[in-house]
Amino acid sequence: MRPLAEMAVAVLNTADGREKTALSRGFAAEWFAARAQDTAPDIGRANPPDHPARPDTPQLVAPRDVPKRRPGTPEGRIALLHAVAHIELNAVDLHWDVIARFTDTPMPIGFYDDWVKAADEESKHFNLMCDCLEELGSHYGALPAHAGMWRAADDTADDLFGRLAVVPMVLEARGLDVTPGMIKLFEQAKADSAVNALNTIYAEEVAHVAYGSKWFHFLCGRHEKDPKVAFHALVRQYFHGLLKPPFNEEKRAEAGIPPDFYWPLTEELT
Repeated sequence: MRPLAEMAVAVLNTADGREKTALSRGFAAEWFAARAQDTAPDIGRANPPDHPARPDTPQLVAPRDVPKRRPGTPEGRIALLHAVAHIELNAVDLHWDVIARFTDTPMPIGFYDDWVKAADEESKHFNLMCDCLEELGSHYGALPAHAGMWRAADDTADDLFGRLAVVPMVLEARGLDVTPGMIKLFEQAKADSAVNALNTIYAEEVAHVAYGSKWFHFLCGRHEKDPKVAFHALVRQYFHGLLKPPFNEEKRAEAGIPPDFYWPLTEELT
């Protein structure tokens, strides 16, 4: 079995979404097969790319240039599924990137267990969204997509604290806020495949946010930092803009993020 960091880079350097996620799931299976033997496989060292490989489509555009479609129409529902597929593909890369990029920071083996599991589940989520798109006569790459998805990774490339604060605890936590509304929209359209897929994503994303919170608090304890103070400072440093309610307070609490972490970030500092 090759070192985990090399596996991560192989995923990052694979452009096609279906191929990337197949490789991701295969590596995750190898990792957990080894862990089932009560071994701690080699993490290794690697040089991850600044940006993951991407297919020729979708065309990546600025957020303001992504076409707006009414969610109550078939075209709008396809656009929504396409956007979620794009988010999930970026999440695959973000989770493998955190494995490969921060190997100089010694972490317990459980850190790698969590992010390999998250990457495996994000790979499943991407494929679920692709299946839903194809069922509706479309495919991933058929529409333009948000070009800013990797910005948080660029901004936190040298800061594991910042990466954990912004990616799982802000960006993925936002998914907990908006996914219930999406599920209702597809329920109203009687789109059972999409409803089932989104329910799977919703259930599993709570754990991904929780991994971020767990390891952020771990690092804060190691460095004797106040987690709430550190979180506020890092989000204000790396996240562009204010956090926007409404918040799914129940699921955020389940993931280990209390309200006094995020509500203060809805307002400018005075």
